[in-house]
Amino acid sequence: MANPRDLTLRQLRYFKSAAETGQFSQAAMNNHVSQSAITTAIGQLEASLGVNLFERLSHGVRLTLEGHRFLEKAQTILYAVQDAMVEPLATTRSLSGVVRIGASYTVLGYYLPTLLARFRRSYPEIVFDLHDLDRVSIERGVKSGTLDLGIIISSNSEQSLPLDKVVLMRSRRQVWLATDHELMAKESISLQDIRSFPYLLLTVDEGERSAMRYWKEGGMMPEIALRTGSMEALRGFVANGFGVTILSDMVYRAWSLEGRRLETRPISDSIPDMELGLIWDDAALKSAPAKALHQFLLYAGHAAAG
Repeated sequence: MANPRDLTLRQLRYFKSAAETGQFSQAAMNNHVSQSAITTAIGQLEASLGVNLFERLSHGVRLTLEGHRFLEKAQTILYAVQDAMVEPLATTRSLSGVVRIGASYTVLGYYLPTLLARFRRSYPEIVFDLHDLDRVSIERGVKSGTLDLGIIISSNSEQSLPLDKVVLMRSRRQVWLATDHELMAKESISLQDIRSFPYLLLTVDEGERSAMRYWKEGGMMPEIALRTGSMEALRGFVANGFGVTILSDMVYRAWSLEGRRLETRPISDSIPDMELGLIWDDAALKSAPAKALHQFLLYAGHAAAG
């Protein structure tokens, strides 16, 4: 059984980075250390836990089932440490009131719940008035003052947007494949390779608009076999070999609802990351609860980027 004293925060950070990137070399670059430091730290972590957290593959690494389970625990620990560091700043824990937040489908489903749960631990009396809206409606709501804060896929937003904006996170886009797909055998996968197979297109959060942008920049278009607003339907069709798709790591899950595994692979062409951003009107941000959440989100985004 693992002795908790054998585990270090550095090991957890290196493990989380390797899990997110799928490569020890990229994790090393992101943490400004040598690859051997990542390899050693994760090896020590696996030895302490008595399980293999990663499968070592020719193109990188992927989490084992135990690795997926441990990642959730590691993230909880790292978030708790981050929040403990900012806790002395939360001097008004009795602060109460309502924060009006506009967020889109992807943000609500894959980003915001964990963050708001962390914030609520410091400010339990603050109430969230959540609005599930598209990007344009969120921008209008913040501009008009009916929303205090908006969280959107900012890479879809106009550069001239007359609001304050900051990127909270960037998520790499990769190709999603069934485990037995023939592209799995390729060392390098290009848009041209992907174009040869039926393409499954997620339409929510302006998915078609953003996808067609980088396809057009590559001078080609995919053969679209399915357009769907259902993430789970798309995941199931990919896992069962009906086609391929390109989506961000933030929304990736390794298993479909019926228990079939999906794989991701990097794309050799230059594909822009998905950017998720916070928007607000600094002149109109008056309420103390909204300011507190605004500062927390900026801190959380900065901590994640670091």
